Amino acid sequence: MTPLKTSVTFFFCLLMYVNISGQAIELKTVASGFSKPVCISSSGIVGDDRLFIVEKSGQIKILQLDGVTLSTPFLNIKNRVNAQDNERGLLGLCFHPLYKENGYFFVNYTNTSGHTTISRFTRSSSDSNTADAATEKILLVIEQPYTNHNGGDIKFGDDGFLYIGMGDGGKGGDPENRSQNPATLLGKMLRIDVNTENEKYLIPSDNPYTNSKDTLKEIWSMGLRNPWRFSFDHTNNALWIADVGQNKYEEINVAKADAAGLNYGWRCYEGQEKYNASGCKDAGFYYFPVHTYDNSSVSGCSVTGGYVYRGKQNTDLIGKYIYTDYCSGLIQALYKDSNESWVNDVIYDKRSSGLATFGEDNNKELYVANLNSGIIYTIHQKTTGINPGSHNPVTFSIADNPATRFLTIQTSGSIQPNSKWIICNTAGITVKSWIEKGSNTTFSIDINDLTEGAYILYNESIQQHTQKFIKI
Repeated sequence: MTPLKTSVTFFFCLLMYVNISGQAIELKTVASGFSKPVCISSSGIVGDDRLFIVEKSGQIKILQLDGVTLSTPFLNIKNRVNAQDNERGLLGLCFHPLYKENGYFFVNYTNTSGHTTISRFTRSSSDSNTADAATEKILLVIEQPYTNHNGGDIKFGDDGFLYIGMGDGGKGGDPENRSQNPATLLGKMLRIDVNTENEKYLIPSDNPYTNSKDTLKEIWSMGLRNPWRFSFDHTNNALWIADVGQNKYEEINVAKADAAGLNYGWRCYEGQEKYNASGCKDAGFYYFPVHTYDNSSVSGCSVTGGYVYRGKQNTDLIGKYIYTDYCSGLIQALYKDSNESWVNDVIYDKRSSGLATFGEDNNKELYVANLNSGIIYTIHQKTTGINPGSHNPVTFSIADNPATRFLTIQTSGSIQPNSKWIICNTAGITVKSWIEKGSNTTFSIDINDLTEGAYILYNESIQQHTQKFIKI
């Protein structure tokens, strides 16, 4: 098969995967003109329709419901921010759970010395669309040995504590093994109590290492490479971490709200594959991701974590974790099926690099920003269904699903002679194909060579219709 044909087959696999269950989405432009938007946040105040757009250079701008961006920034701290390198700058923003009452919000930025800074600012008392830059209270400064892997995200959990995602400090392969070092905050998820005025912050009493002599007390979990974006599920407060891989694997981790002291495995493991075994423990010691993908299979390079969708406009997405990749632009949905097995669907395949962050408004609707173009999009589902076209009304179904050794296919009419059937995996890669020469409306194909998991079946002559099946 020529490279061109391989590429076309791969594209159709992904395209058909988008259409499998009416879950395909489209991106609608909300606003443009932003300079390297890296974070989208909302105030948490009921009825507040504003979005707060963080620009890497050191500004936060307000985007109104009507798509108008206010000319005066909400906050401008460009003179305090080092944004010269790709992974430095003003990177994170979140609002205090009691923001309506106290006006507090928190930012994560790289200071002029190149170090991560976690600070609190206060909303202006006279203008809710501006903040007072003079109110900065620096809570935490973490030295960065290199210019990359600064992390950048901050979020409040339902417990009222502030979580901070820290990368391993950079370079490649975590050369100083900081992620596994309990005496540094790098390569960790931190958890601190910012509900204090007399101190910079406090250590929550149920943090896992409050009584440890060897582990820093701010640490909630460790073994992370660069958790660029993480989020909490609003239904159960589960923590979802999208951890950027070294070269080969990107990974999605999820843990229960009270799962303290986990070790996600880096640099001992990249995804579920050993990376650097020096000084590592047995595999059972580590908490492995629920999903990984090989960058080479989807032209990926850096996972961009999103949210478990809990809005109301996109009913097919409810309960699904939505994420993308900075290089591929594929938007995917990760969730458990009725058998409690993890399923990963590609729901958007108009490839465009630069999707760097997701965000939620106060109604839990999802947005995504393109770092390169400066465009903010909102996510909308499409109703795809079965659309075989008037020229070919034939559809097909799978008789026994889940399937074991044989996949039994039933068609509603005659398929074109010698048409090609294709089975794709969850990454959109063809794993099996064959020519069905007969005209039978019911036939079976041996799938004993497929591993357990989710697949998509389609026929080249009726490309608008697909069926998803589970191999057990």
